[in-house]
Amino acid sequence: MTDNQLLERITIDPKVMVGKPVVRGTRLTVEFILNLLAHGATVDEIIAEYDGLSEQDIKACLLFAKKSLENSSFMPLEVENQ
Repeated sequence: MTDNQLLERITIDPKVMVGKPVVRGTRLTVEFILNLLAHGATVDEIIAEYDGLSEQDIKACLLFAKKSLENSSFMPLEVENQ
């Protein structure tokens, strides 16, 4: 599947989830899927939990995030002493 085909799985509509990018046909935001992955959920677990979601949808979320960050500059995060 090409990058463009994957990105077509992500939509932005001001009437859905306040315009946040979502997986087409769902109310699952890219941010929500990335948060699940960041906190240890596996692709298989996410797919099992959310009916109709596919591995390609999750790949689309990752690609969308990557493309969104491509041209951004960042300062290093400040690390708190604990």
